[in-house]
Amino acid sequence: MVTLDALNRWLTIPKETENLEFKEAKLQYDKTKLLEYCVAIANERGGHLVLGVSDKHPRKVVGTQAFPNIGDIKSYILSKLHFRVDVIELNHSDGRVLVFDIPSRLAGQAHQLDGKYLMRSGEELVPMTQDQLRRIFSEGDPHWLEQPAKMDASSDDVIALLDTQAYFDLMKIPYPTTREGVLGRFMSEGFIKKENDCWVISNLAAILLAKRLDAFPFSLARKAPRTIIYKGIDKLSTQEDKQSTKGYAVDFDRIVDFIHSAAPQNYFIEQGLREEVKMFPKQAIRELIANALVHQDFTMTGMSVMIEMYANRLEISNPGVPFIKVERFIDEYQSRNEKLADVMRRLGICEEKGSGVDKVVKAVEDSQLPAPDFRVGEIRTTAILFAHQDFAEMDKKDRIRACYQHCCLLYVNRQKMSNQTLRERFKLPESAAATISVLIRVTKDAGLIKLDDSDTSSTRYVKYLPYWA
Repeated sequence: MVTLDALNRWLTIPKETENLEFKEAKLQYDKTKLLEYCVAIANERGGHLVLGVSDKHPRKVVGTQAFPNIGDIKSYILSKLHFRVDVIELNHSDGRVLVFDIPSRLAGQAHQLDGKYLMRSGEELVPMTQDQLRRIFSEGDPHWLEQPAKMDASSDDVIALLDTQAYFDLMKIPYPTTREGVLGRFMSEGFIKKENDCWVISNLAAILLAKRLDAFPFSLARKAPRTIIYKGIDKLSTQEDKQSTKGYAVDFDRIVDFIHSAAPQNYFIEQGLREEVKMFPKQAIRELIANALVHQDFTMTGMSVMIEMYANRLEISNPGVPFIKVERFIDEYQSRNEKLADVMRRLGICEEKGSGVDKVVKAVEDSQLPAPDFRVGEIRTTAILFAHQDFAEMDKKDRIRACYQHCCLLYVNRQKMSNQTLRERFKLPESAAATISVLIRVTKDAGLIKLDDSDTSSTRYVKYLPYWA
């Protein structure tokens, strides 16, 4: 219920969300912008647009004269958007406040204005991606993983098509003494279900445990990850091009081992000893491939997870765009394929929820590599590991990304970044403190980190936090 008490609570919220937006609008507010916010917030499952309140902290009521006739603006919104938005007038001691109480869209539907399906992105209104629209329009349909990969299968078919031995080995539990025990376990996992005295094998079972993916429909077999190794730093010359033929769980370790062994050598110097090591840490490879498999959008046809190794980098990409911003990969987690993620965690392929990317960053730091880069395109999300570079060779973007990720990594481990910890991350001496101070300042100016003034006022021991902390 929208009341003055509710308004006072909203004023204390640290930042605006997808469901709550403040505008000063002291004299008036643009009707088109109002309609756009109503559409975007409805698409975000509903919320409130508040006029007459400053949108920066410390937030305060400034009052608004916009839309003096509430009935007229309610009718206008209904006529333009074809859904009802309630408008509440609050008489705060510091001025009049208007609250637009915007309902959620219905399941399977998205609102649009002049053909634009809008959503919130930070403080901006942006068009929804095709990925997001597909997800909305498919609400209520069975998840891709629950859909059948094979109908009318016999018990013999289940055992012949799925690597049941690999499942029990990875789960580290004894193989049942009877076929009924195997089928019962697979039924409890949702891998198979009984229908008309036959078995239905789910896409989840096939994509994880297929002995041969080409024994299932072509559209499913195309979901197998593809590995390409190039001879140089571009795509002009291919050394190897392989597509997996088995389920993710069955073939995962082989893929990781192949990528790690195929990586070029780096030279690592520790205490005066020159040691050869692989260019990319195995744990980082493992986590990024697992993340790509788990977070891909299975509804996108003709696309698969791609693992591409160049002479100076490794790129791992998956179909679909993430639900969260790349800047929050280290501390947040939201999977579009929760059942797949759950089974892969229990099979020992994935780490615990939300701990994968921070392990990647830690492995990269331990190996003295540039910070990994996460990029979101129109239809794919890509993670990039880079070959070793000395600090002096890194460009400004590389240094800022490394500073931010280091700050995030420490924070999620209940620590805080300082000049010293960042120097240690780059293996730089104390004499480089001024250089690191400059890097911290430019990262702070970029809005990625902030000063932690809770511990000490001494500049020598100052600590830093991620901007979202």
